[in-house]
Amino acid sequence: MKRDRFVPRTMASQHPDNASIPNWCHSEVIAGEDEVYEAYYDYSVLGCQEVMWDAEGKDIDPQVVRKLLTKYGEYFSKNKLGEDVFLTLRLPNPLIEVSEKKIFLETLESIPKHNDVASSFYNKYPTISIFEVILPFTVSHVDLVRVRETYRKVIVEPINEQIDYYGLKLKELVGEAYPREIEVIPLIEDLNSLTTCDQILTRYIELVSPSYIRVFIARSDPALNYGFVAATLLAKLALSKLQTVETHSGIKIYPIIGAGCLPFRGHNSPENIDGFVNEYRGVWTVTIQSAYRYDYPEGRVIEAVKKLNSILPYGEPKDFTGIEKPITSLVQKFLEKYQESLEPAIDAVNYIASLIPARRSRKLHIGLYGYSRRVKGKSLPRAIPFTGAFYSLGMPPEFIGMRVLKNLSEEEYGILREVHVRLREDLEEAGRRVVWEAISLLIEHREVLSKHFSGEFYEKFIPSYLEDLETASDVIGIKIGGRNLSDRRYANVIENFIISIIEREYPKAEKELTEAAKLRKSIG
Repeated sequence: MKRDRFVPRTMASQHPDNASIPNWCHSEVIAGEDEVYEAYYDYSVLGCQEVMWDAEGKDIDPQVVRKLLTKYGEYFSKNKLGEDVFLTLRLPNPLIEVSEKKIFLETLESIPKHNDVASSFYNKYPTISIFEVILPFTVSHVDLVRVRETYRKVIVEPINEQIDYYGLKLKELVGEAYPREIEVIPLIEDLNSLTTCDQILTRYIELVSPSYIRVFIARSDPALNYGFVAATLLAKLALSKLQTVETHSGIKIYPIIGAGCLPFRGHNSPENIDGFVNEYRGVWTVTIQSAYRYDYPEGRVIEAVKKLNSILPYGEPKDFTGIEKPITSLVQKFLEKYQESLEPAIDAVNYIASLIPARRSRKLHIGLYGYSRRVKGKSLPRAIPFTGAFYSLGMPPEFIGMRVLKNLSEEEYGILREVHVRLREDLEEAGRRVVWEAISLLIEHREVLSKHFSGEFYEKFIPSYLEDLETASDVIGIKIGGRNLSDRRYANVIENFIISIIEREYPKAEKELTEAAKLRKSIG
């Protein structure tokens, strides 16, 4: 692709974190034809410049480009797919998601078909509308090269092969395969890869010499795996490292951050635009996830997306070259305390997560936490229901392990505040969702709730969490608990949710859980 291609600022994703159902959706689960319409809606109404078409862990419509261009031809005639707006495919990683291996290949094989449709629509051959893919769980430059080479050797090169005794070539039957090469966007989401992303990119540049690279920095799964503070520090460190690679290589790097609306998952919401872009300076593209799009008034979303499109990238990442070791040391301290604290809560979080409504038709997927570390033989849910479960208990997960703050030196605390610039504001926001009465109900009715929550949840997790809250209040100076009538209404719904579980009124509990999610404008 050309060096000066337009790189989008806002990417609508299919993360199922929305509590509310959009009025155009035909069921509580967005799937099938609704997802095709959703892509058009994201472009034409909300103003998103890119849509992630997600083949990782869910079924997708294989004819999406044909349907978009035929159903909404007037829009796409004026807004060219692949130049003005973009559809970017997320692949399953065949080395990690073993049951999805053939979906990986099938998705790559669909690219020339989509471009044939676009060529016909735009009456220009070839028209390259689909040319980038996202690879989850990227841990090495080899992963990226393998995807490029799979596309080239399995899909492009066989087109020129002779297929019969008469010398007929495959391309004479099915046509050429365009593009000749694809761009691969690494999705970097584990501790080691985030801290060595500069090495991954440098080696990839040496081997491939791309004209540019888009790099996707995960923010949700690192929070699930390592905790709120560690995830933020890792993302900030990655942004710094990518800036250094760009400076040294001369290759333009366009970072993407995958963040949800709640602080735990990145705090990218219509209510926190200035805070978010200030925290993640230098990011070029941000995900506009489902809660962002459907849990806020449409007009507010349109204004927010327009603002992001106009101000990104906001400044440059801060250079942390001189303090990388202290930052990684802080990451280690926070993640160790977080993981230690979390273990006793696994039964509770899995139970509450089972009550959270599905918003997308996703396949079973255990995420990085399950791959990297099985806790007492149990795996945690995905990041969205995980976050939603803790919020539903009145215990936002941002605070888990925060008692580390008591043992930091003055120098370490100074570095923490320098790197995580919005720490206080993020914790202030999460602190409004702590519901003291809900925690009291959990303790008071331990005997009834023991069916769902383990003894360790009461003996270890709750005491440590209360210490975490006290530490955050004392060290950072934030208020824990609601502040206004809106917060009081929210607290009442969370209390009703706990009461419904105590009284074994499970359908009512699910209703209260969803209502609380609507009030906080995100499931998780």
